Amino acid sequence: MTKKKSQAANEDQTIETNKKSVSPALKPQKEKPVVAKQVKSSKEEEDLLLDSDSGADSDYDGDSLSGSLNSDDFDSDIFDSEDDASQRETEGGDGEASEDELHGHEGSDDDEVDSENGEEEDGSDDEGSEEREVAEESDSSEDEVAPRNTVGDVPLEWYKDEKHIGYDITGKKITKKEKQDKLDSFLATMDDSKNWRKIYDEYNDEEVELTKEESKLIRRMLKGEAPHADFDPYAPYVDWFKWDDAIHPLSSAPEPKRRFIPSKWEAKKVVKYVRAIRKGLIKFDKPEEEPNVYLLWGDDSTSDQKSKHLTYIPPPKLKLPGSVTYLFICFSSRIPFSEVFNLYNLAFPGHEESYNPSLEYIPTEEEIAAYELMFEEDRPKFIPKRFTSLRSIPAYENALKELFARCLDLYLCPRVRKKRINIDPESLKPKLPSRKDLRPYPNSCYLEYKGHTGAVTSLSPDCSGQWIASGSADGSVRIWEVETGRCLKVWQFKEPVKCVAWNPLPDFPILAVAMGQDLVILNTELGTDEEQQKIEELLRLGSLPELDESAAAIVSWHQDETFGGIKIRHFKNVSFVDWHPRGDYLSAVMSAGETRGVVIHQLSVHKTQRLPIKMRGLPVCTLFHPHHRGMFIIATKKNVRVFNLQKKELPIKKLETGLREISSMAIHPGGDNLIVGSKEGKMCWFDMDLSSKPYKTLKNHPKDITNVAFHRSYPLFASCSEDSTAYVFHGKVYSDLNENPLIVPLEILRGHSTSSSNRGVLDCKFHPRQPWLFTAGADSVIKLYCH
Repeated sequence: MTKKKSQAANEDQTIETNKKSVSPALKPQKEKPVVAKQVKSSKEEEDLLLDSDSGADSDYDGDSLSGSLNSDDFDSDIFDSEDDASQRETEGGDGEASEDELHGHEGSDDDEVDSENGEEEDGSDDEGSEEREVAEESDSSEDEVAPRNTVGDVPLEWYKDEKHIGYDITGKKITKKEKQDKLDSFLATMDDSKNWRKIYDEYNDEEVELTKEESKLIRRMLKGEAPHADFDPYAPYVDWFKWDDAIHPLSSAPEPKRRFIPSKWEAKKVVKYVRAIRKGLIKFDKPEEEPNVYLLWGDDSTSDQKSKHLTYIPPPKLKLPGSVTYLFICFSSRIPFSEVFNLYNLAFPGHEESYNPSLEYIPTEEEIAAYELMFEEDRPKFIPKRFTSLRSIPAYENALKELFARCLDLYLCPRVRKKRINIDPESLKPKLPSRKDLRPYPNSCYLEYKGHTGAVTSLSPDCSGQWIASGSADGSVRIWEVETGRCLKVWQFKEPVKCVAWNPLPDFPILAVAMGQDLVILNTELGTDEEQQKIEELLRLGSLPELDESAAAIVSWHQDETFGGIKIRHFKNVSFVDWHPRGDYLSAVMSAGETRGVVIHQLSVHKTQRLPIKMRGLPVCTLFHPHHRGMFIIATKKNVRVFNLQKKELPIKKLETGLREISSMAIHPGGDNLIVGSKEGKMCWFDMDLSSKPYKTLKNHPKDITNVAFHRSYPLFASCSEDSTAYVFHGKVYSDLNENPLIVPLEILRGHSTSSSNRGVLDCKFHPRQPWLFTAGADSVIKLYCH
């Protein structure tokens, strides 16, 4: 017996098997049953019958509802544990069922069906044991049970009116099972905890219970993953080619000639197409030309047309007229009286635009006469009138004019759509450095120089910074010691002093004083004995050179007997004086001199030269360039012009200030930047290498700016005004031409009292070496501001 069993097992391993279809939806292909020819003993038949009887007592119900497969049923393995527990409870109260019996119970589905149909095959015991062995050796759960129905590809719909569904392997009919009542099947499914794992096999007319492995496989397929967990979809690429020993190319054939010459076939094809196009055989669809017509004041429906043209701007709405004007328009337009009468509520006598206003709204004849004397802009647009009834209201006299103006406004008035951008105002402010980082700069009054009885009109420190000269309207010129405030020397003149200027050379401590028509060169007697001898020789007039006719008509040189200096008399009052950086030339400005308003004096040869250029406008002030020898800057009341005196040509550059009237001017020690003050409180910064228009325009003072000044060594500049204040700025000029100057307001200096003439601060000058500022006020006081 054992020998026969081993032979049967060896034969079963060589038998080819097909897969069994569990349901038509999941496994559409049918499998052929395994046929095993072997002799079975009666003992094995009895064992198989016992197994079939035990399977008949199971929870299987052939007529129960078919199970449904959902992705939610396979999300966790919690059902497996519950099924195992419930199965142990239902198998028996003693709990002694073994795993072998459970496996035998699960694998006896085929025998259960045969026992229920009353059809039992010969040698079923041996076949059942062999099928179990084949199922254990197979790698697929579908081979555990062989298919019973052998109808092949015959559709099951042909058997719907029959009592059977097909034939088994022996040719016997497989009768249909009686369908269970829905209520009974529902109760059976509620009692069975494994119902979720069962599916109905329509082909074999039976229910099949899925195993854990099959449920896991279905769960992975529903998630879109590989059915087998061991499969790696991202396995590393295995390069089968051995590149290490590849010393020869894959193909050593030479490149064919056709790869280097154009294709003749393509050329013939192109020629063929060209000829067809020229003969008209091939025609192209021409794009339809859209009419270039659109509504100027169209509605929203023409938005696609408006996008191709200018930005659509709706027409302006008419100004709503008053009640009387509205009634005028209604009468002039011949609107029915009934409609006008409905508008009576608009014309109630409660305001001045009513047709019957109250008496207090109606102006008198004197008021009407006063209206006629007013300007048209200030005259009221509407004068109330009173009418006793609606019939007495005349036609609107301006109806035709307003309609005509409306038509002109629609198609002649240009309009621009301005886009508003929501920007934080704080973000538009320039990021300026802190004032603490820009120290030192003058911020407090340190010393006052008192002694003048009139307004101090001009200041000038010497090049060493030890002395400062001042001129006043009382006709006095004083020299002060800067650190102590002691008045060293005083000169008294008969006329008020307009301007004082100290010579820039340290070896020649001389002073130029302008008053009236005279320009006096004074010896301050502050130098050494050798310097005094040179100065006395310089200020002694010997044989004067002959002047040109044009220069002789303007100035004349004289020896000043009173103060031992030189007096140069001009034909007009001198308002401004400026020294050349070398100290030999001196420019004088006569505001009323017009074209002859600017002359240059040469002190070493006692000679006067008239500018070889034509003046345009009244001159205000002049400056010599600090580095360029022949460059001369002249400021008129409107513009600033830069000349080259060596070339004697037209101005090199014209700076357009845009100011009402220029009052003062100062040049940066570098020579490329210029500041201009005006009598409207504005100050312009010019970068002469950049543009002829202002780089920055500063509006700080509410009144006229009297003077502006640059510091020689520190990045500071200042302005003073008639409002009795002086503003100090940080103005740094970079050597890199691509970087703009940095301008930062630092301090507002106050302290001068407003005089009766409301002239405030008349002049300001920086100390040549320290960050100090001198201010001259109309209150006859000079103040020194330090850091």
